[in-house]
Amino acid sequence: DFSDLTLKSDHISRPCWTCPDGTIYLEAFHDLYTKAYDFLVAISEPVARPEYLHEYKLTPYSLYAAVATNIETESIVKVLNRFSKNVLPDGVAAFIRECTKRYGKAKLVLKHNKFYVESEHPAVLRELLRDDLISQARVAEDVNPDDATGGVGGTSNADGFVVHTKAEEMEENLHDDEEGGSKSSKLQAKTTVSFQIKGESVEVVKRRAIDLDYPLMEEYDFRNDKVNPDVPMDLKPHTRIRRYQERSLSKMFGNGRARSGIIVLPCGAGKTLTGVTAAQTIKKSVVCLCTNAVSVLQWKYQFKLWTNIPDENICVFTSDKKEDINPGGCVLITTYTMISYGGQRSDKSAEVMNIIRSREWGLLLMDEVHVVPAKMFRRVIGSVKAHCRLGLTATLVREDDLISDLNFLIGPKLYEANWMDLTTQGYLANVQCVEVWTPMTGPFMREYLMADNARLKQLLYVMNPSKLRAAEFLMRFHEERGDKIIVFSDLVYSLKLYAAMLKRPMIYGETSERERQAILGTFRTSDALRTICISKVGDTSIDLPEANVIIQVSSHFGSRRQEAQRLGRILRPKSYTQTDGSNRSSFNAFFYTLVSTDTQEMFYSTKRQQYLIDQGYTFKIVTTL
Repeated sequence: DFSDLTLKSDHISRPCWTCPDGTIYLEAFHDLYTKAYDFLVAISEPVARPEYLHEYKLTPYSLYAAVATNIETESIVKVLNRFSKNVLPDGVAAFIRECTKRYGKAKLVLKHNKFYVESEHPAVLRELLRDDLISQARVAEDVNPDDATGGVGGTSNADGFVVHTKAEEMEENLHDDEEGGSKSSKLQAKTTVSFQIKGESVEVVKRRAIDLDYPLMEEYDFRNDKVNPDVPMDLKPHTRIRRYQERSLSKMFGNGRARSGIIVLPCGAGKTLTGVTAAQTIKKSVVCLCTNAVSVLQWKYQFKLWTNIPDENICVFTSDKKEDINPGGCVLITTYTMISYGGQRSDKSAEVMNIIRSREWGLLLMDEVHVVPAKMFRRVIGSVKAHCRLGLTATLVREDDLISDLNFLIGPKLYEANWMDLTTQGYLANVQCVEVWTPMTGPFMREYLMADNARLKQLLYVMNPSKLRAAEFLMRFHEERGDKIIVFSDLVYSLKLYAAMLKRPMIYGETSERERQAILGTFRTSDALRTICISKVGDTSIDLPEANVIIQVSSHFGSRRQEAQRLGRILRPKSYTQTDGSNRSSFNAFFYTLVSTDTQEMFYSTKRQQYLIDQGYTFKIVTTL
């Protein structure tokens, strides 16, 4: 009950409601929406963003991210109060101050291939080392101060910390351009202390530091890094960065330094170009991690497309292709599996892995970063010693609640774009989402009710004859319109049957690379092939900008991420999309989910849609075609 909130006299001219529990509601139709939206995305987590009213939540992680991008604590309180219709509750202001007061007191730095926890306050390091896990991660033989200080007058103190005088910082690095911010007064040399930690314990130390309310700041002063060689790479003259891509990168690069974190952009909104631009800005060696070999080749193509990087400075490391790594500056593109694999390796693979582990990297660029919390892929963070980590994804959701681990595995969320705003501006296709209800036929329903095997039940509701008829009708209807259609089926058995019944080619795990490229090439360039059937291998990394219709006949239970990724296959802007904001009501892409009524599939379908509904999409239910 928030009826006791005190409204300001001019509340109509302000766009936000701020509740005592840290929830913020933003009126999307307000004149100040754009300014308020940019501010709220910087300090809070988006919960739901339908057409007229958005919901955000202040969390410790979102506030860490805010102060990481140089927004001062008092600026957050001041600006939030300015946008708020009601007087800012005291509890909210206290929560903001409590979460941000200790940020920046300790840093995680990489010097000479070794990790150090560094601070200007010895008491902070002493408090961190009282924790058992952090003290166990400390490297005892902390005796060579030159390693920790780059050879600048390092000594050891009574605590065993390495002490050195920090060179005076560049004035522009201390310039604070946030609203309500103030310029730093005196510049003076500062004494810092540090201790070394084991590379494989970085994840543990970062997590414990967050638990102790001392989140470790990670910044990379790449312009002043004279140790690591530069990569000769610049954007080509024809490369154009969109406004929202520029905004996301401005959150990563501030004060001439690079921050570790995550950028969330919708499928088809140019995540790859954002990553390429980040790599080109740092101009140091890069490890780019992808989910599969197809992705690796696409990233290599994008690096060559948008930048002038020479061939000898870009190399690929997959199970089929192991190119030599340039000992100077280079971009290495590989998969999570290749880096995290713990079994026996071939001599060539082992040699490449030793090179990767033994050198410093400027940037660790992670595509589809939501896969990183998986046990197997977490090893990647320790294997690649990088000054800065950037994660890219369209769907920052997992069904196992491990997504929050990314805060200490990589860093805070730096930017998240609004799907509906990009659609209105013409950067994304305007998709109509439709849920088609197909009744189970009598014999199938009878078998479904009698089945005691979950796998058999799934097979029955996927192979429902009514669903097959609906899929055929929609396919023929859209083919006559001249559309390009993808039929998705998770079950390979049903995929084969649907492809045979519809007389259309299919792609799944066992399809050879040559056949796959032939089918995709024909689909992209020829009107003779307007429909292809794909299994879950098409969820990510298959680039089909021509497709504008998806018919989903089976899916992975209640996975919200898969639903969003499949929608992303048709989100790329169509050539006939208006960019003046006039395409809000005219649909130019269609996403059909076929659901067998009165079955478990109805429950899963509702659960899957939740993420897209939170992004502002609506699902139209159709019972008769």
